[in-house]
Amino acid sequence: MSGVRAAPNVTSMSARNQPQSLARDEETADAVPPGAGERFSGYGVMGLPFASGHYLAMRRMTASSVGPSYRAVWHRNPAGQWTVYADVPPEVSCARYVGSALTATVTSPIELTWSGPSSLHVAVPGVLTWHLEISSSFATRAMTAIGARLPATACHASWFLRPMGAIAGPFLSVGRVKLRGLTPNDQTFGAIPRRVWRVERSTAEVNGADLGVPGPLPQQAHLADLMMPQRGIFYAENAMAYTTPARERVPA
Repeated sequence: MSGVRAAPNVTSMSARNQPQSLARDEETADAVPPGAGERFSGYGVMGLPFASGHYLAMRRMTASSVGPSYRAVWHRNPAGQWTVYADVPPEVSCARYVGSALTATVTSPIELTWSGPSSLHVAVPGVLTWHLEISSSFATRAMTAIGARLPATACHASWFLRPMGAIAGPFLSVGRVKLRGLTPNDQTFGAIPRRVWRVERSTAEVNGADLGVPGPLPQQAHLADLMMPQRGIFYAENAMAYTTPARERVPA
């Protein structure tokens, strides 16, 4: 009818802002942030603690200035020992920056499978199966509203990252957050996760053992200044830079 405007397709607009859609966009973008240093972009699970004392994190670096793109899974056992699994050698994976804090590094295929707009399955064949249901909250939507407007070059802006991290931690109820600091291998890092969600539900098994229910650790885990959140956070459109030379310290 003349003069009648069709209603916007709310479903399709919201779908473009779902974790799966944004992850797919990043898989095809393949661009590192501009600027100096060793730079990465991608998405992942910032971290998820389990009441049993286990801890999991996932990194999908869709672009890297030091090597190929890669997938990585971090696992901390209740004794506090960290292992990083990655599908590239440790010299060009997360272990390049956190190797001195690890008990082991393992090079292995890693599978990421989306079964819905907010449902992700992560697997390290023969070692780990991990399922996540991702959702938003007022706090994550507010942080995303700020972050989505920032350029990737914000990962170099220490004057902004330090106070932003101090605000993000209590606002998201995840404990302390540092968006700039030192890695275990003594590089300076800067990170700006521009879109964030919470992990609503999750189950995981490592070597056949059920990790139990998600829940905060008695003391927040960290690797030097890399503070691991006390509740599950998924992120996308992350820009990260390391601005000092890497020390090649990785466990055998």
